Amino acid sequence: MKILYFDCFSGISGDMTLGALLDLGLDQQSFLRELDKLGLNKEYEIEIKKGIKKGITGLDVTVRILHSHEESHGVHSYLHVNDDAHCKKGAAGKFLQEKSDDGHHHDDHHHYGEHTHADSHAHVHSHDVVGVERDFRQIKELIENSELSQSVKDMALKIFEKLAMAEGKIHGIPYEQVHFHEVGAVDSIVDIVGTAICIDMLKPDVIMASPVNVGGGFVKCQHGIFPVPAPATLELLKGIPIYSQNARGELVTPTGAAILSTLCQEFVEFPSMVVEKIGYGLGKRDHEVPNCLRVCWGEALKK
Repeated sequence: MKILYFDCFSGISGDMTLGALLDLGLDQQSFLRELDKLGLNKEYEIEIKKGIKKGITGLDVTVRILHSHEESHGVHSYLHVNDDAHCKKGAAGKFLQEKSDDGHHHDDHHHYGEHTHADSHAHVHSHDVVGVERDFRQIKELIENSELSQSVKDMALKIFEKLAMAEGKIHGIPYEQVHFHEVGAVDSIVDIVGTAICIDMLKPDVIMASPVNVGGGFVKCQHGIFPVPAPATLELLKGIPIYSQNARGELVTPTGAAILSTLCQEFVEFPSMVVEKIGYGLGKRDHEVPNCLRVCWGEALKK
């Protein structure tokens, strides 16, 4: 029996999940071809590159949202790409795969934070594309009408529905009407659908995770100062063992929490297994512990 185990000693986000799963050795070109089937290539770019966090080598995945040339010369109306606003490159668009020179990365993992001009590197100028926000119904329609396999569609929609329900509960609106602005519309679509593609490529028999390190302190959001975990994140983590250790700030994003709560059947310190492959997905911050997600792939020990 094949086990996929998420070791969340430094939290989890959508981009960290993609990086860790791809770092298991999945074929990146095949992954990007599947991601192309969403038909959103003109709205984002994706970058996948090697990086280092406190001596640990892993994959740093970044999604860059494209916006119009006209918008870039006026007041910057930044789309709230705040969940996992890190950079990835449009599969059918440009695919960048390069080794990081120094392993250092910008800290733009603001999730609920408000974008400032310092975050503008997450937005790339385009002459004919404007970043758009979508509600859950539009995202559902987009995924259902895509050429993705049915198994990927079903998995991605389960994750998105759980995310929308948590956001809807916090904001007091029906989940169908939730607009993915704070969690980043295109960003989250790529992260969640990309995760579903990776899981479908791996085809594990069971998915497990460790107790989750959530961080601590407070985070600035569109509505004010929120405690960590942010409300939607904590809603998604109900029933999951969590703790706060060795880091201040937000370690878990709603996208990461939605992925865990949807896919994982069990939360244990470490399962009885023979580890065959290990992947590391790098975050964008530096903490006392390495800011990365570790995933392990292997065979369950017979009891």
